[in-house]
Amino acid sequence: MGTTLKNKSELLITRIFDVPRELVWKAWTEPERIKKWWGPQYFTAPVIKNDLRVGGTYLSCMRGPDGKDYWSTGVYREIVPNDKLVMTDSFADEKGNVVPASYYGMGEGFPLELLVTVTFEAVGKRTKMILRHEGIPEGQMKELTLAGWSGSFDKLAASIVPEDHTRIIAEPGKAEVIVTRVYDAPQKLVYKAYTEPDLVATWWGSAKYTTKIDKLDAKKGGLWRFVARDEAGKKYAFHGVYHDVVSPERIVNTFEYEGIPGRVCLKTTLFDKIGGKTKITSTSVFQSAADRDEMLKAGMEDCVLESWDRLAEYLEKQKIEKKAA
Repeated sequence: MGTTLKNKSELLITRIFDVPRELVWKAWTEPERIKKWWGPQYFTAPVIKNDLRVGGTYLSCMRGPDGKDYWSTGVYREIVPNDKLVMTDSFADEKGNVVPASYYGMGEGFPLELLVTVTFEAVGKRTKMILRHEGIPEGQMKELTLAGWSGSFDKLAASIVPEDHTRIIAEPGKAEVIVTRVYDAPQKLVYKAYTEPDLVATWWGSAKYTTKIDKLDAKKGGLWRFVARDEAGKKYAFHGVYHDVVSPERIVNTFEYEGIPGRVCLKTTLFDKIGGKTKITSTSVFQSAADRDEMLKAGMEDCVLESWDRLAEYLEKQKIEKKAA
């Protein structure tokens, strides 16, 4: 059925969603939920049909900003509820008939049938989703497919992760990590929590560690250094330089873990007003994708998630105390 996948490459994408995997599973399997995120940014999904059983088919329509429709279809080969989906993937016409990529003006050498495998792993209350898309030709088509999935998954995150939860985006092959969250607190208070030593020490890092703020001079050219100590007394130190500070809107600084010297990243943190709330967008750019991946493997995601949860707790406490005053 279709051309062989031999000598074709695969695309591997991993995303963490800050919701239980049952919700991520529903987003992949319930038509009305799929419509909210299917397709790249600025695309809509007016038609989603699926017969969720082994041997069942699905039919989807992505509509571009120019109004052009792109149909796709496939057959479910394996279904393990909340755990795994395996399905074929082909271009189609609106009736569900498989068509070649040239039907939509795409290049030669694209298989009639590809294979998509999606796994869902519970990580505490969060979900690690891994997508494997097999059979995509190397080159521009692979790049376009990666961009399409990445845009779709951004929309998926927005559709299932509340804005007051931490969202982490780490696209494969890129040297950056983007983290966002909306806090129910005014901009000046959130900025203050980032720039005053006594406040930073209350939320920065894991609760398993005691954090000492050795330096924090939040101005252009200023230095910072934080030292976290575990229960056994082992120390983990981090430091950097402030390149740009615009109170209360933006902080740009370097970040380096002293345990792995030389792997420096540039971190830009934006504090945007949303009514009486504040959206933080933190973008960390590493020297290479490999350096970024090493930091992720070392537990960067867990540390960020816990830190930002602790920041939310601090801000909520301030709100309660203000009301009580």
